[in-house]
Amino acid sequence: MESRASARFVRVTPMKARRVVNLIRGLSAREAQAVLRFADQAASEPVGKVLKSAMANAQNNQNVDPSTLYVAEAFVDEGPTMKRIRPRAQGRAYAILKRTSHITLILEPQGSAPRRKPGRRSNKPKPKQVIAPKAVASVATVAATDVAKKTAAKKAAPAKKVATKKTAAKKTTAKKKTEGGTK
Repeated sequence: MESRASARFVRVTPMKARRVVNLIRGLSAREAQAVLRFADQAASEPVGKVLKSAMANAQNNQNVDPSTLYVAEAFVDEGPTMKRIRPRAQGRAYAILKRTSHITLILEPQGSAPRRKPGRRSNKPKPKQVIAPKAVASVATVAATDVAKKTAAKKAAPAKKVATKKTAAKKTTAKKKTEGGTK
């Protein structure tokens, strides 16, 4: 049985709150409290309050021992952004965006099965695509033959010099100097 708690409109930017939430995801509730107590980020205080509230919800509503709980899901959504201005020189005004976030934690007893809701995003990294060794070898041979063909083509046909405007202009000024002489 899950117990959840959320704090809405918290005056912490969502990116900074996600950094703290990523620290405690998957830990037991007691370990998560210890991590948050000694975390140096400012967002650890509101996340700690939400964790404490979720533990109290589990104890009071479902009669679950808080020592058996772990953080099954933890996520931070973006709340509304408050727009403010900063006066600048010559009557200008720069925008200040004061971001808010909605912090949600879901705790479950230790023995319960892990849950996955469809559509719920996860901060776990996606597995990297593994390329078969045959495919790598064939790509390497194709690349090597392409390089060999290009170098052979360069050796076979020497590059022609194309007169540019600068070289043509230099030649004409040199001719004028030699023809005209000095006055």
